[in-house]
Amino acid sequence: MAPRMAALVVFVVVLLAWSGMAAANFNQEFDITWGDGRGKILENGQLLTLTLDRTSGSGFQSKHEYLYGKIDMQLKLVPGNSAGTVTAYYLSSQGPTHDEIDFEFLGNVTGEPYTLHTNVFTQGQGNREMQFRLWYDPTKDFHTYSILWNPKHIIFMVDDMPIRDFRNLEGKGIAFPKNQPMRLYSSLWNADDWATQGGRVKTDWSHAPFSAAYRGFRADACVVAAGGHTRCGAAVGTDAAPGTGAASTAGGWYNQELDLTRQQRMRWVQSKYMIYNYCTDPKRFPQGIPAECSM
Repeated sequence: MAPRMAALVVFVVVLLAWSGMAAANFNQEFDITWGDGRGKILENGQLLTLTLDRTSGSGFQSKHEYLYGKIDMQLKLVPGNSAGTVTAYYLSSQGPTHDEIDFEFLGNVTGEPYTLHTNVFTQGQGNREMQFRLWYDPTKDFHTYSILWNPKHIIFMVDDMPIRDFRNLEGKGIAFPKNQPMRLYSSLWNADDWATQGGRVKTDWSHAPFSAAYRGFRADACVVAAGGHTRCGAAVGTDAAPGTGAASTAGGWYNQELDLTRQQRMRWVQSKYMIYNYCTDPKRFPQGIPAECSM
């Protein structure tokens, strides 16, 4: 392992060991919403598994809606020949003008790497894809995938390593998710019409059932409660009226930004592991690339 990568790994391990917030119970935080028994909560609520076979995939959603927060989930992805499968993990509101913050893991044939696909929707408009290869095998062990969503930033992180920062540029006329509460969703499903090598490689059902596992869910967030009130902070449990008081009751994530060191780490990951960036694909945007790309 290169010295620079080793130093980054040590940094991640130290940060993860330092975090003392206990993982939530899946029984208390999530509902399995589809799959006819293919989704299961196990180990007294500490483990959740989703399964895909030729008949159906499966999925779950959070009981709570969030309006800003830091969301962590540990995932272990489908091993072996996962071509055609997609494991999606995302925040989303509802309706035609919904907001959405996406992690999607696109499977591949045995020995070929997964693609990590990210996207941000604002008021129903997406087309902000960035894709990455991962610097490890995501099927061998659990890794932490995090979304930090606050009034200034949406930061995607892998094992606490920032890989993408979508900034609030409303002052420049670019929409930013800020008013629509979002639930957390995840699903394992068949998408062999597009997921692997542009749909050229199809799902090999002889390897089914396919399974992905989840643990270590943590949400330090503002939860939308009955009556539209928000309750901010995983441990604080205080209430704040909508749009007021959140910063004082939430954790440090509410005003968090990437310092210079973490910006450099993000740029390093992007230079080494990013394989697609909508901002550098002018053929997709004949009217010009999205405005945020030039800011």
